[in-house]
Amino acid sequence: MLLMKEFWNTRYQERDYAYGTEPNRFFETEIRKIPIGKALFPAEGEGRNAVFAASLGWEVVAFDLSEAGKTKALKLADTRGVSITYEVATLQEFEAEKEGFDALVLVFAHFPNPLRKTFHQKLTTFLKPGGIVILVGFSKKHAAFNSVNEQAGGPKDPAMLFSKKELEGDFDGFDIQLLEEAEVDLQEGNYHLGKSAVIRLVARKK
Repeated sequence: MLLMKEFWNTRYQERDYAYGTEPNRFFETEIRKIPIGKALFPAEGEGRNAVFAASLGWEVVAFDLSEAGKTKALKLADTRGVSITYEVATLQEFEAEKEGFDALVLVFAHFPNPLRKTFHQKLTTFLKPGGIVILVGFSKKHAAFNSVNEQAGGPKDPAMLFSKKELEGDFDGFDIQLLEEAEVDLQEGNYHLGKSAVIRLVARKK
């Protein structure tokens, strides 16, 4: 975990925003479809998606293990004239009110495979019944794109990439409204550039 913290602090200490300052397009489309409320953004990095949600009127709580990410996120929020709550914490450390959020947003939030299901299920305890999960990440097929273009980004460990079967298991008991794989051309900052394979999930907590 210390190595991961060091990695992300180093990346987020760069002058540019690693993944840009605009929201992920899929997230932007989906968050506009649901009633405004309170949203949780785990592994939120430099805050581009959380700040966008706040600009729409959402009450936003974000967290990440990187202090440098928090600094950049709060700077972006200030620039956009919005306010967000941002904690520096690992997923193991983070705690919040159970069933206190209307939306859970996971944008390229990849976890080590042995912990992935545990982490996803912990996060869903913070979601109200009827609350919505919006998830976009790299699919197993992305390894082929990453191997020829490092700027496409994503975990180097194929076990950290998502499959439909894994996500169906992680969010068992949810009403899955969308679960699809797609090939897209990402243009997000300096580290999500080029053809990529993603997986997208929208699910409602029963």
